[in-house]
Parts: sequence; C-alpha cells; structure tokens
Amino acid sequence: MEQRSPKFRALALVLALLIAVPAWTATPAAPQLPDPGSVGISREQQEQLGKQAMAEVYKQMPVLSDSSPQTRYIRQVGEKLAGVIPSEHSWPFEFHVIPQKDINAFALPGGPMFVNVGAIVAAENEAELLGVMAHEMAHVYMQHSAKQASKAQWTSILGALGGLFGGGVAGSLARLGIQVGAGTLMMKYSRDDESQADAVGAIIMYKAGYDPKGLADFFEKLERQGGSGGPQFLSDHPNPGNRQAAINREVSNWPPKNYARSSEAFSQAKQDAGGIKTYTGEQIAEGAKQGAWARQNRQGGVIPANLPTESGEGAQGGFVNVSFPQVRPTRSLTRLQHSAFSISYPKNWRISGDQQSAVTIAPQAGVGPGAIAYGVVIGGARDPNAGSLDQATSDLVETLRQSNPGLRPGGNAQNIRINELAGKSVVLIGTSPIQQNGQALRERDWLVTVARPQGGLLYLVFISPDRDFGRLRSTYRRMLNSLEMR
Repeated sequence: MEQRSPKFRALALVLALLIAVPAWTATPAAPQLPDPGSVGISREQQEQLGKQAMAEVYKQMPVLSDSSPQTRYIRQVGEKLAGVIPSEHSWPFEFHVIPQKDINAFALPGGPMFVNVGAIVAAENEAELLGVMAHEMAHVYMQHSAKQASKAQWTSILGALGGLFGGGVAGSLARLGIQVGAGTLMMKYSRDDESQADAVGAIIMYKAGYDPKGLADFFEKLERQGGSGGPQFLSDHPNPGNRQAAINREVSNWPPKNYARSSEAFSQAKQDAGGIKTYTGEQIAEGAKQGAWARQNRQGGVIPANLPTESGEGAQGGFVNVSFPQVRPTRSLTRLQHSAFSISYPKNWRISGDQQSAVTIAPQAGVGPGAIAYGVVIGGARDPNAGSLDQATSDLVETLRQSNPGLRPGGNAQNIRINELAGKSVVLIGTSPIQQNGQALRERDWLVTVARPQGGLLYLVFISPDRDFGRLRSTYRRMLNSLEMR
C-alpha cells in the first residue's frame, strides 16, 4: 500500500476540514444594487424634465456658486457616491447647494441634486450627511419620479400641459410628483418609494465605504426634532415605518467593513456653513415672488449654461408683448390624423407631440420655452376613481389647479355636444405668460372633455389671453366641431 508523506496527509486533512465547514460560516455576500427596471419615459425625457425643474430652482431659490467651499465639498462627496453606481444604470449627477436654514435635500430626474446648508449644519458626521445624499441618489437610480406616472393611472401625457396656464413647467413636473411653488420644490414619494430608497441608499453608502446606519440616524434625528427640524423634508419623505430597525436588519448580513470616519473636509465644510448667510423658507418664498433669486443667480453667474433660458427679465416662457397679428389663424384649415382622434386646424399653426401623447396645435409665436400662450392642447386621460364624465372632468380640473397655482374655474361645467358625442365645457381663468408693460395678462382657457368609447376621456384646452379670446372663438369652435373620435 502506498504510503503518503506527512505533508500530504496534513494537506488532505485541511481540505477535509474545509469541505466539512457548514454553510452558515461562509463569508456573507456583498450587497448588489438592484435592477432599477424600466419606465414609460425615456432617459432623455427624464434628463430634460430634470433640466426644466433645475431652471425653476434657479428662479425660485438662491443657489451658491460652484466655486463656494460648500459646493466643492458636496460635489466631492457626491461624486464618490455616484462612482459606485454601474455605468449602465448611472445618471449625469451634479451637485449644488442652497443657502437655506431648513434641513432639506432633493434630487431631480436625470441627476441634478441640491443640498440645503441646513442639512450640512445638522449632520453630526459625514455618514449622516452622505446618508441623506445617498437616499436622494437612490430615488434617481430607481427612477421613482418617472414611475409616478404609471401609478397615477392617468393615460394622458399631462407633461404637455406644463406652462399652459402661466405656471412654467409646473404641469409637466407635477405628473412626476414634483411640486414647484414659490420658494419650494417638493418631491412627492410614497412609503414604498421611501423604503426602497433607504435600502438602495444603504447599498450605495456601503459600496462607497460609509456606514449605512448614518442614513437611519439622520432620519431618526429629524423625526425627534419634529416641527423644529425640517417639516418639508419629512413631508416629502414619509416614514415607511421603523426606518432605523429596517436598515439595521438590512445591513446585518453584509460583510464587515472598516467604514470611513468623519473627514477633516466635512468638519471644515460644517464650520464654514455655519458662517454664511442663510434664509428661511418664508424668506425664500418672498424673494421668489419678487424675482430676487432669479436676478441674484443670473448676476452672480451661478446658473448653468445648459439650462432652458428665458428671454427678457421676469418674462414667463420667453413671451414679451406678443400681439394678435403674430398669431392670427388663417381661415384655411388642414387635418390632423391622430391615433385617438382627428381634428381640423389652421394651416399656419403647427403641431407638436406624437401619436402616443397629448399634442399641441399652436401658432409659432404663441409657444415659448415651457409655456403656451395661444393654441390648443389635446390629450386623453383615464380616472379610475371617476364613475361619470362629470366626475372625471371635475377631477381633471382639480389636477390642473393643483399643478398650476392661481388657476380657477370661471363658472360651472356645462353640458355640450360635439358631433353627437356628450361632453362637458368649463372656462378656467389664470395668468397668461404674455407680458404687457411688465405685467402678466389675464388668461382664458376653455376646457372641453368628451367621453371616449374605450373608456376615459379626451380633453381639449383652448388657450388665449382673455383680451384676444373673442377673436379666436370662431376658430376654436370650428376646430371643436371638426373633432372625430377613433
């Protein structure tokens, strides 16, 4: 019988012991970022909406320059977090700082992120601050804003309504859960979104070398502070329930790591942040009403060059003193053949949109960046909670009012018939993007809804400054009378 050497026998013993090691002693696997899935809006569209929302931020809030110490620090740590995301699922993240006292941070579709000075000051260590940023980054990574559209069950592309009523891009952003108002930009997320952003944010932190528990610690701090500690942030980020325990449970099986400690750069940024001039939410809201931040940001050269621009200080959508002869419709009509309807329209007006979305028919001079002053928007909507055309119309009006502050009904909805189809008609009053002598004109918007044979409704919004609506009335009625459903 062959004799094995002691060395060989020792090796065999080691191998036998390794084979016999139970599975529970194996090294736990490192966490991996989940597949973010797909949504009904392209990456390019998300990035475009993010730029539109970003332009609103620079109009409604003061923003520190990219050369400020706070912005340089936030960019440095933000890029460290973004660097752990696989390139195929990453976004063009960029990082900015708002000199606001309130604790807040938000990230927009496509990657722009804004962090309040108040969040830097409130964080006790770098992990807490990066926890907030990783959480916001996770919302972008998982495309939560874009997924709002499918949750809402409304099939219309309400994005085409952005700015119809003098509200800039508010309508299009509202469809993605982004509310733009004087001095604020609020992201609306569900508790499921929040739970997922916590889990994904924790993975981002872990991969970047930071203790994921810092994320839970910061949110718990906000909860303890209650009304004195960032109520806007907490309203945007509803607690999914026992946040700290959920994150601790999530990370308990991850391989141990020597996490990065609070850096000297963080300590310096926190110290510097405590010495700069900051504003309350109320002060920022008041400054936004007066156009102070738009002027300050423009004069300070802090507005990125790649954002949508306006022509003329204080002008909405790039309109200043557009006159009726510039938008006058011809008597001659041509026909639009859409997958859901067909309609005639003036030959000198133009169409934007496609077969799967709402469309805009308007004169060239009546359309500006993010706003429509003259023309008609046509789209489809489905309201699962509405049992009648009356209710669906009422819900649509309320949706438009929420996304366009200042919009109000000019009377009750009336019954109307369009080529033997039952419909509803309601006049809405708002603010036109047209400026005259530095003042915005009053706008009249005629909303008509028609029940679709397949369910849901088709809506048409005929738009004009109130002063010119009478001269467009006959054209709008000819268009409406030509409508055919498919």
